[in-house]
Order: sequence, then C-alpha cells, then structure tokens
Amino acid sequence: MRISVEYKSLAASFSVTSSRAASALDAHCATTLDQPKTQELLSRLYAEEKAADAEARAKEESLAATGVLDESARAALLDKRFLAVAPEVGRLVYLLARSRRPALAVEFGASMGISAIHIAAALRDNGHGHLITTEMNASKAVRAARHLEQAGLSQWAELRPGDAFETLRGVGRIELLLLDGWEPLYLPLLKQLEPALAPGCLVIADDVTKYAAHLVEYLAYVRNPANGYLSCTIPLDDGLELSIR
Repeated sequence: MRISVEYKSLAASFSVTSSRAASALDAHCATTLDQPKTQELLSRLYAEEKAADAEARAKEESLAATGVLDESARAALLDKRFLAVAPEVGRLVYLLARSRRPALAVEFGASMGISAIHIAAALRDNGHGHLITTEMNASKAVRAARHLEQAGLSQWAELRPGDAFETLRGVGRIELLLLDGWEPLYLPLLKQLEPALAPGCLVIADDVTKYAAHLVEYLAYVRNPANGYLSCTIPLDDGLELSIR
C-alpha cells in the first residue's frame, strides 16, 4: 500500500510539473522551440554568428597572408566566434533530449548558449530535468547566461564559467552529455566524467567530421566495444558522434 501511495504521489507531482510546463507554451506552438520569443532569439543569434564568423575569417586570412597567424592569434580569433551548433543540429539535440528525458544533462562548451537553449527547451517541454553547461571564456559565459534568460529558460539551466575539468568535478548521474568545446579535450573530459555517467547515458560529440584529425583517439575510444560504448556517426553539418554507455 505504501508503495502504491508513493507512486501515485510521484505521478501526481510529475503530472502537475508537466502541466505547468505545457501551460507556459503558446497555444499555437507545439514546443518551446516554436514559440515566437525563442524563434526570434535564435534567428538573431544565428545572424550575429554569421557576421562575427565572417569578420573572424577575414582577419584570419589577412593575418595568414602576412605570415603572423600563430596559435595565439588563432585562439584569439576563435574566442570571438560563436562556434554554435547549426540549426539542424540544435533541433536534433532537442529531439534527443526530449526522447532521453534526462534528469541531468551536461554540456561542455556553451559558447554563446545556442545549444544550451535547445537542451533547456527540451527539459522544459519534458517538464523535468536540469542542465549544467560550462564555458571557459568569461565574456561568452556572461552572454550565454543572458541568452538563456532572454529565452525564459534560466530555471532549467545552470552555467558554470571556468575550466570544465574543475567546474564539473563531483557532478553526478549524467544522463545526457554534449561535448562541443575544444575537441582535443573530449576524451580526457569523458574519461573524467565516466564514473558519473548513468547507465544508458547518451553522449553527443559535435564536429567529429570537421575536426576528425583532433578526434582520432576519441572516436577510436567510443567505437571500441571494450570501452562500454555503442557508437554511431551522424553525417549532419560538421558531423556528430552519438554514443550510448
């Protein structure tokens, strides 16, 4: 009887939470992503990304032509770029988060917050869950937090600025992990987080085709069944690797 009562209480609580999330949606919108406020924000951010990336590429070409494009200069230019997921990748991440229904999602590399908006929107539409997203660049972290607030999704996401190896230390039971930061850090960060990965955790790695040269060891690791993963490449935009543990 006690189990039955507790189950009914849990079900009622989940129903109320889901109803509140659903009631917050525009009557004509099926999802948070389809709300005019979210669409307008994402359209503005993608337009800003296009302009910022074009400016950064032009500066990179100019520096390369003069022979002064070293690694520090390249890193400075990258700091000014959005480095955001493509719109179609964002929608796929939203769909994956909706279907996986994670209680805790973690993102490495928030940048300007576009991918975080997609994940947090999925959590809101699920009616439960929490996102912890990280960003090393302080100015990007501030902007990402502001964009989450503008989308009305701050309560579903926590942005932790700084080194992800420190800010994610001690986090527990991750059910969805998005790797979208500095590619050479994917594998060492994944290994650090492995004790916290819940059974069936979905790991999404972005840019695996575009930056394949930097991800040889990561891809070999998640594609080796001996390491406990089942993995598949999705040829969408710059390439995604979906892995389940």
